[in-house]
Amino acid sequence: WDETHFGKMGSYYINRTFFFDVHPPLGKMLIGLAGYLSGYDGTFPFQKPGDRYEQHNYIGMRGFCAFLGSCLVPFAYLTVLELSKSLPAALLTAFILIFDTGCITLSQYILLDPILMFFLMGAVLSMVKCNNCADRPFSASWWFWLSLTGVNLAGAMGVKFVGLFVVLLVGLNTIYDLWDLLGNLSLSLVVFGKHLLARVLCLIVLPLALYMAMFAVHFAVLNRSGPGDGFFSSAFQSQLIGNNLHNVSIPEHLAYGSVVTMKNLRMAGGYLHSHWHLYPEGIGARQQQVTAYLHKDLNNLWIIKKHDSDTADLSDPSSPVEFVRHGDIIRLEHKETSRNLHSHQHEAPLTRKHFQVTGYGINGTGDSNDFWRIEVVGRKTGKLIKVLRSQVRLTHVATGCILGSSGKTLPKWGWEQVEVTCTPYLKETPNSLWNFEDHINPKLPNISLDVLKPSFAEILLESHMVMIRGNSGLKPKDNEVTSKPWHWPINYQGLRFSGVSETDYRVYLLGNPVIWWLNLVTIGLYLLITLCTAVALKRGVQLTSELKELSRVVLRSGGQITLGWLLHYLPFFMMGRVLYFHHYFPAMLFSSMLTGITWDALLKFCAGFLSPSTTARKVYGGGFLALVLLILYSFYLFHPLSYGMIGPMASDPNSPMAGLRWMDSWEF
Repeated sequence: WDETHFGKMGSYYINRTFFFDVHPPLGKMLIGLAGYLSGYDGTFPFQKPGDRYEQHNYIGMRGFCAFLGSCLVPFAYLTVLELSKSLPAALLTAFILIFDTGCITLSQYILLDPILMFFLMGAVLSMVKCNNCADRPFSASWWFWLSLTGVNLAGAMGVKFVGLFVVLLVGLNTIYDLWDLLGNLSLSLVVFGKHLLARVLCLIVLPLALYMAMFAVHFAVLNRSGPGDGFFSSAFQSQLIGNNLHNVSIPEHLAYGSVVTMKNLRMAGGYLHSHWHLYPEGIGARQQQVTAYLHKDLNNLWIIKKHDSDTADLSDPSSPVEFVRHGDIIRLEHKETSRNLHSHQHEAPLTRKHFQVTGYGINGTGDSNDFWRIEVVGRKTGKLIKVLRSQVRLTHVATGCILGSSGKTLPKWGWEQVEVTCTPYLKETPNSLWNFEDHINPKLPNISLDVLKPSFAEILLESHMVMIRGNSGLKPKDNEVTSKPWHWPINYQGLRFSGVSETDYRVYLLGNPVIWWLNLVTIGLYLLITLCTAVALKRGVQLTSELKELSRVVLRSGGQITLGWLLHYLPFFMMGRVLYFHHYFPAMLFSSMLTGITWDALLKFCAGFLSPSTTARKVYGGGFLALVLLILYSFYLFHPLSYGMIGPMASDPNSPMAGLRWMDSWEF
């Protein structure tokens, strides 16, 4: 399953090959480091699930993820212990996570999820520990837990963008704390200012510094050209060893007579390209095709000419150099076929209401539909145009439309290259912006591309723009198994991890049904208990000191955990990207902690109304034991999901899983 992605990315770090991924780099860097330290050489291809590792040493990478996944149990145990001050509540939470088949399956492979959940739970534990040091602010332990919260926030954000949800949880907790401190009149405003500054330093400045440091290491390690080059700008590519832009010298400013290539700024937008093939009958005018092509090619070369004269005289070495300026009207002649870049009011092949772009004319002689106004984003008229750095827009003079790459793939007749259109919608998008990459003009002095090297801040911004665009571009493919957020808490459908036939080890990601349904019931139960407790307190019902303390735990600690669950679950309902079952697991951790706190409180409430105390203790102990035995027995039934089902399929009566397909949507 996803080992084919993240294992391969670990290999890229070991080989220092640049790649692109929609997530920040920390998780993959740690996987690569674990592989490197355990003797893996980065040569396994990771092509498809089920390929045998043979002699390749993969254990270090899997072991690292499994170790971080195992840490979730003590983290959750300690968090609940801090919140509820109840050993049984903490133990119940630990049992839930130890015997959940989903957590085991997700933690034993080379995946980002155990790494993300490690930092997430680390941040929650540190936050709770810091809250419990509130009575001794600015002590060594208070600073330690506050700083550790910041470190874990940076870690969670550095693995996946969903780490933002835990940042939000800690942020809301901090705002609540500060509001509380502001109302404490025994504190002077100077002391309050110190509290505020400490939190800004540890929870904003420190995580941001660490987050940027991760990217600095990421770019320093991945310094060789690789499969990710095309997603990034030409200026960025010029830094990668092995890229055709690395260490080259080209003229800096564009002039008439220059031979250039133009790259679209859309992610994977391609180079402006043409070839001798014509558009087929019935698709616009039967003229030469113009497309965007993702690879370097001689058919990507264009000559910049003046709109009103031939540029033959400009190729004369003695003629003066004339620079192209912002606002000039130009012609672009395709070098290989001598046809001009042309547009007219015929409809584009794929994108409705856009105009067709073609190659037209003979030996550079065409008509007024070949004229384009060149404009640089954010520049004034008359300014020179820089290679690589200037973002350029080409406006068709006759129709007023803008040249762009739609990102749609043309059919076989267009060689499955990307459609280029002229859009009448004058919206500023990367699709309609271009930059000049290659630039040949013997009359101009060359400068080293090092001069154009982007700064770290520019690279950081660009990589985030590309990641965000990549994330929003993750749409479900045809016939792909995806899931909806409402499926997750009810354990509606799992994910096939490996194996399809009777001879395979078949691993299936599915939560332990008893645990997951217990968690689901507990959420409703918690809301009911909260409501009853709140009403009782409001009506001034006389409670014993024990029950008062229990009410505080339910309302305050349970409330914090419920907020964590909501923040890690509800945002998925608003996401447009493709979603999978494993996205729910961070929320499941909060749900499990809530189960521990709620059942402990419920059993204590029940026992509190019984006398003598021996009966109360028996009821409490019996209830706790029943829950633990139920969890253990369900794990005994469903553990083959995690450790590999063998033998006949579940539909066969002789299978060890026969009778355990309690829902038709489970595909084991």
